[in-house]
Amino acid sequence: MIEKILRRDRILVGAALGTLTLLAWIYMIQMKTETVALGGPTGLHKIMSCCGVNFPLTFWMWTVMMAGMMIPSAAPMILTFATVNRKRQENDGPYVPTAVFLGGYLAAWTAFSVFAAFAQWALFHTSLLNPIEQAVTPWLGGSLFILAGFFQLTRFKDACLTQCRSPLDFLTTDWREGFRGAFVMGWRHGLFCVGCCWMLMVLLFVAGVMNLVWVAVIAFFVLAEKILPRRRWTIWMGGGLCFAAGMAMILKAFRII
Repeated sequence: MIEKILRRDRILVGAALGTLTLLAWIYMIQMKTETVALGGPTGLHKIMSCCGVNFPLTFWMWTVMMAGMMIPSAAPMILTFATVNRKRQENDGPYVPTAVFLGGYLAAWTAFSVFAAFAQWALFHTSLLNPIEQAVTPWLGGSLFILAGFFQLTRFKDACLTQCRSPLDFLTTDWREGFRGAFVMGWRHGLFCVGCCWMLMVLLFVAGVMNLVWVAVIAFFVLAEKILPRRRWTIWMGGGLCFAAGMAMILKAFRII
């Protein structure tokens, strides 16, 4: 009986996560079509309404985008929580909806979204962000790529990624009872996830914040880092690619190549 219940829970939770991810992507696609008019020396231009002109809208865009990008990579942890939680209930432990854990996880990324939205707003108002392409200047983009490459090789990155790759170990050592405990566990896991991936999210400023192809590439790479067996190989490959791309952008910006 317990196996049937666990299988049902995993199906329901997986379906819910898939639905939330799909809704986030549908909303992102819709936001790309919403534009406002911006005056400039060459006349009026239509730009995306979430480009940084309106801070609350920019913050909401980042919040939705982080949910659409990060829920799939957090799915193994969330499904493991649902399984452990159900087994503890069968042993007369308290049951907490998996949504509480997910809420804590998304709260961490919502906090990150505040800083990301402020950065976009500031870059827009200092003319370092192209309002049409929503990308920073080439020399700044190249510098961000190089920083991301170095960050991939830090012990901090490796430590946070280790926590993200071991759902059962994390829950075993960090388990807390009740609604508050589940939210705190989700929050803590979200913080590890932010610590692991924040520099990759900064790269969204390079190719365009709402460049959905770039969004998908980063989301796929984050997922690969968490599930592929050779963790260090994936990290070093990502770091090398970032460093090479950054050097190429800087050399091109200064017309050296």
